[in-house]
Amino acid sequence: MQVKIINRSKHALPAYETPASAGLDIRANLTESLTLKAFERILVPTGLFMEIPTGFECQVRPRSGLALKKGITVLNSPGTIDADYRGEVGVILVNLSNESIVLEDGERIAQLVFASVEQAQWQIAAELSETERGSGGFGSTGVK
Repeated sequence: MQVKIINRSKHALPAYETPASAGLDIRANLTESLTLKAFERILVPTGLFMEIPTGFECQVRPRSGLALKKGITVLNSPGTIDADYRGEVGVILVNLSNESIVLEDGERIAQLVFASVEQAQWQIAAELSETERGSGGFGSTGVK
């Protein structure tokens, strides 16, 4: 899949870190270090602008190492970048640790995963088919 990209950051384009990686690491594009206090959230700029082909989305997901080691995650995970969005890619980060965390310019803050999507067509119905689960909600299938 070809994706048009404009890079207005000081950094290299997002890249797959290994041959079998699903996500491309994306970097913070900052003019100075940023301190993220405990339980604070912030929109981090990347300097990247994309033209995603119709029929696809770009998901913004947390980096597992950053989440485990520092307690930083993507707040609306996964965030979706729609195919018709042309603005700067921003990453909503939240600090779930009890300590302030300093983010540096160029730090890998999230990963991008491209996925195909379909738009649903509503079909009005008077009833739905029966299933074993039925209308059972959260936890209704048990714990084992």
